[in-house]
Amino acid sequence: MSATWRDDDRFHDECGLFGIWNHPEAANVTYLGLYALQHRGQESAGIAATDGHAFHTEKAMGWVADVFHPERLRRLPGHRAIGHVRYSTSGSSNLKNAQPITANTARGPISIAHNGNLTNAEVLRKEMERDGAIFQSTSDTEVILHLLARAPAGTLEDQLRHALAQVKGAYSLLVLTPEAMYAIRDPNGFRPLTLGRLDDAWVVASETCALDLMEAKVERDVEPGEILVIEPGGPRSVRAFPPGEKLACVFEYVYFARPDSALWGRNVHTVRKSMGHQLAREHPVPAAIVLPVPDSGVSAALGYSEESGTPYEMGLIRNHYVGRTFIEPKQGIRHFGVKVISAWWSWTTRSCAARRAARSGGCCAARARARSTCGSRRRRSSGLATTASTRLRARS
Repeated sequence: MSATWRDDDRFHDECGLFGIWNHPEAANVTYLGLYALQHRGQESAGIAATDGHAFHTEKAMGWVADVFHPERLRRLPGHRAIGHVRYSTSGSSNLKNAQPITANTARGPISIAHNGNLTNAEVLRKEMERDGAIFQSTSDTEVILHLLARAPAGTLEDQLRHALAQVKGAYSLLVLTPEAMYAIRDPNGFRPLTLGRLDDAWVVASETCALDLMEAKVERDVEPGEILVIEPGGPRSVRAFPPGEKLACVFEYVYFARPDSALWGRNVHTVRKSMGHQLAREHPVPAAIVLPVPDSGVSAALGYSEESGTPYEMGLIRNHYVGRTFIEPKQGIRHFGVKVISAWWSWTTRSCAARRAARSGGCCAARARARSTCGSRRRRSSGLATTASTRLRARS
């Protein structure tokens, strides 16, 4: 783990993956899948498609709907494609880090999209640079690509096994070649990846909400340590690594995932609501109302309200024409974004004079402060959510 990765306070590993095999409009379907996964990354979007011979890749900075206009999608022919939306990280917001990464190798063209973070990426990068490797980006994905290019000759499954045995950390991968599409999860299963079926096509996505959008049937999760090979004859499982301890990232449930998705067999909304129930049991607060911090805090606030019997009320209004402030690249932008999102908070503080409030939230907006007209407040926090008991005093 490099000092640069360890010392800052940003998440580096949250992206969205979507892939489809054997569909006549593969690029268009991938566009829709990425649209459903936009909440997982707002920095860049990309799609790589193939007709079984040539590869076509289009990617740019920005949101999915802005990047992929009809003309751009027409430049992506083929019956198979993979796509990626990237999570914003400070210092690396440039087109070189956009994915998928497509390259020509001794085996032919290959395209890779990655969700996760390799804790030994810097060490591997420096070792390969000392051996003469040239890197075009700062992403962990290119490290995997170089390891794959250096793997001994053999089947691509063997080369993937050789390359991924050298990395540490979290990864969910989509790899596309003219012959097959590969869906891979690390042995600990940090990041989600789900297989679905859309008529005669096979679909892989980071979240089930992308499958639901196109009415695809959810088949199963890609297992930890599995290489799922999707070929003309259908999916084939390769157990590349023995499964390790299951270490699914809890922040998927708390914040990243959409509430209508199912992760690891459980609905996200239901899990967040259960967290609210548990928080009310562990940390009851005498309060007049429960206020959610939208959108990820709504489910937890509902659970807290149900368990405590405290009325649920809206206090922060989510502006759905702006992005998720937590995943903006710079802290200053996130602070501004909180103000843009929470337009109704000042009204609530004025109208709730002398009332005691509990606020339950699942993201950094839970720290948004009331206006200076408020009196003293007391906060108590626990784990993944926050409640607050606040006395409000109207300006005389």
